[in-house]
Amino acid sequence: MIVVKIGGSEGINLDLIADDIAALAKGGQQMVVVHGGSAETNRVAEALGHPPRFVTSVSGYTSRYTDRKTLEIFEMVYCGKVNKGLVERLQRRGVNAVGLSGLDGRIFEGPRKAVIKVIQNGRRMVLRDDYTGKVERVNVDLLRLLLDNGYLPLLTPPAASYDGEAINVDGDRAAAAVAKALGAEQLIILSNVPGLLRNFPDESSLIPHIPRGQVESAMDFAKDRMKKKVMGAAEALDAGVRRVVFADGRVEHPIQKALAGQGTVIE
Repeated sequence: MIVVKIGGSEGINLDLIADDIAALAKGGQQMVVVHGGSAETNRVAEALGHPPRFVTSVSGYTSRYTDRKTLEIFEMVYCGKVNKGLVERLQRRGVNAVGLSGLDGRIFEGPRKAVIKVIQNGRRMVLRDDYTGKVERVNVDLLRLLLDNGYLPLLTPPAASYDGEAINVDGDRAAAAVAKALGAEQLIILSNVPGLLRNFPDESSLIPHIPRGQVESAMDFAKDRMKKKVMGAAEALDAGVRRVVFADGRVEHPIQKALAGQGTVIE
């Protein structure tokens, strides 16, 4: 069992990724796929006159501020255009994919952070009416029901809060939670770079291997969204996932190459 996370940044080649998922699935590889859609969400939000707003937490992590309008745009893009576009790609390649959000069947569930503390213009501020949270529970029974009957689950945020509200959650950490819950052997995180770079954006500075004991220190090289990917990797490894690979989602056979050790391997 592997879990694959497809990033939502510019440059990721969904057709090549779908080709690889189909090849692996037809070869008997069981997997769950989690995807994002941040770049497309930004475009749609701009077009609708509600541009994205990003905030930095007091702990130094950048995330999307998600008011109710942003959440509706987020659902439109993630659950609609991106998810169903990927389902169509896989169905055309003979893979019986089922696209679901974490809200469906409470596949992803956790607490909502209605109040967040951020740093803005050098000052600490409190933002209210935010619809973000963290995945603490995964509906393993539903995922196993799909897997055992030959379906490939294709999952995306949002999650369900414990009160049943839709909440924006980080896709990389959600994928780590799925890997933990299913007892996956490997978590593959595909993005628009070849892996963790020592000197971002210099792709020749790829870090090919990180021992488990040095994951926290690797955060020094992680920039922007990569910080959450490193955090997700640490959470997956702590939960017993044997291997996490940050790999390139722009190339042919990206998952197979990651399984062969191309990218940044943490184990």
